Amino acid sequence: MNRSGAALVSLVLLVVGAVVVLRASMFTIDEAEQAIVVQLGKPVGDPITEPGLHFKMPFVQDVRRFDKRLISWDGDPNQIPTRGEQFISVDTTARWRIVDPLVFLQRVQNIEGATLRLNDILDSVVRDHISATDLVEIVRSKDWKVDVKDLERAQVAGQEDEKILLQSVQTGREELVRSILEQAQKAMPEYGIELVDIRIKRVDYVEAVQQRVFERMVAERQRIAEQFRAEGQGRAAEIDGDTQKQLAEINSEARRQAEVIRGKADADATRIYSEAFGADPEFYAFLRTLESYGRALGPDTTFMLGSGSDYFRYLRDISPPAK
Repeated sequence: MNRSGAALVSLVLLVVGAVVVLRASMFTIDEAEQAIVVQLGKPVGDPITEPGLHFKMPFVQDVRRFDKRLISWDGDPNQIPTRGEQFISVDTTARWRIVDPLVFLQRVQNIEGATLRLNDILDSVVRDHISATDLVEIVRSKDWKVDVKDLERAQVAGQEDEKILLQSVQTGREELVRSILEQAQKAMPEYGIELVDIRIKRVDYVEAVQQRVFERMVAERQRIAEQFRAEGQGRAAEIDGDTQKQLAEINSEARRQAEVIRGKADADATRIYSEAFGADPEFYAFLRTLESYGRALGPDTTFMLGSGSDYFRYLRDISPPAK
């Protein structure tokens, strides 16, 4: 290879090396990030919080990036006794962010380490405040007005829920959460963390107590069902009694009207018979006698009467037709 070719190769290698070194010394930070430059595991310089292009020593220094945005923390449900010795399960959540990446790196290293510290701190603070507070202050807000529907639902759920609704609230859940937040925020600066908010997601009875509550709710609903069933049966009996009474009244009125109609008909028939037969008494006596013949003289009837009996008067007096 001649000198010109060797010079060209050297130049290319130099350019490539320069590009590699330049790329290794440059890094960018976006708006949602902040960074710490570390050298051999130790921080170098101040935290980088401004977005844009930045430089470091290539191959010797490294960049540790941290999020500027809010980070969610969700604790595990804890069984905690209240001041009234009522065991409840409390599930909390919080929002936090990294405000001092240098302290954060030195104390907890990363998000996982911060989560472990938050578990210890927040669980401890929540437990201390819950155990020193009555159950009614945990589940109700100070400005919550109890209405009739709330009381009806509480009566179905059981005496404990009804008791909670009837008690007066001095501070309420909002003040309790605010106190927990203020207490927990005091421990955050030493880890480079700002605790923005903490909330109680869910408050429930522990499993053993919850089972008893469910059993009481089932028993209460069964009692209400039996009450409704008894009221329904009573109402059914009342309706059946009214129906039988109305039916008896209708039948009685129908029989009365039938007797009245039958009496009027019999009176009209008697009057008509009287008018008809009164016009000719002899004909009436004759007709009645003939009717008695038909009833009295059957095929198996035997009469022992004299020929001069009045019963055969009309038969005896019948004259034969003229020839």
